[in-house]
Amino acid sequence: MSVASASARRQLSDLGPVAQLRAGRLARRLPQLAVGLVLYGVSLAMMVRGALGLAPWDVLHSGFIRHVPITLGQAVVLFSFVVLLLWIPLREVPGIGTVANALVVGISADATLALLDQPDGWTARIALLVVGVVANGLATALYIGAQFGRGPRDGLMTGLARRTGLSLRLVRTGLEVAVVVLGLLLGGALGAGTVLYALAIGPLAQLMLPWCTVELELTQPPR
Repeated sequence: MSVASASARRQLSDLGPVAQLRAGRLARRLPQLAVGLVLYGVSLAMMVRGALGLAPWDVLHSGFIRHVPITLGQAVVLFSFVVLLLWIPLREVPGIGTVANALVVGISADATLALLDQPDGWTARIALLVVGVVANGLATALYIGAQFGRGPRDGLMTGLARRTGLSLRLVRTGLEVAVVVLGLLLGGALGAGTVLYALAIGPLAQLMLPWCTVELELTQPPR
């Protein structure tokens, strides 16, 4: 195999669900997807217990559950499927990882919250926040690198960018500002952790993604 061919196969592919399964290396990719999604929920719960601010979408989730008798994890699942409905006019195609993301992250978050208490000291709370943000970056790299498709919120971002012609950075910033503002109006939890997450998650995921991207067994390089 040439170096160019190996590099192409290691790039992130945009495949449909059947093609994702036919791309091989399932013994590596499926466990990696599962670990990434579970870790994503764990990292979300760690930031909640740190009580120093949440990721932008979780500001919305935390505000929503102040008015509706459901758990944070259930709100994550609910909003995931609401966002997936927005994929329809954008003509985004969900993958196996998209649906798994919509279900597993919220369940994992609720399970972790049931086991993890909020510490009293500032040192422990800051540690929970920092470890949670770093773990979220790793979780993002793991589930995306497994090559089973984007999560609901990531797909909304890429779909809007494709349909509007705007940059991914601008679309992501606009979406996150919008959900934070809506979350604040609902009484969601905003804090220093929200700023830390916004600044750190992109660089962390970009750093870790090459380590976690699985080379696919394709008959030809993905377009």
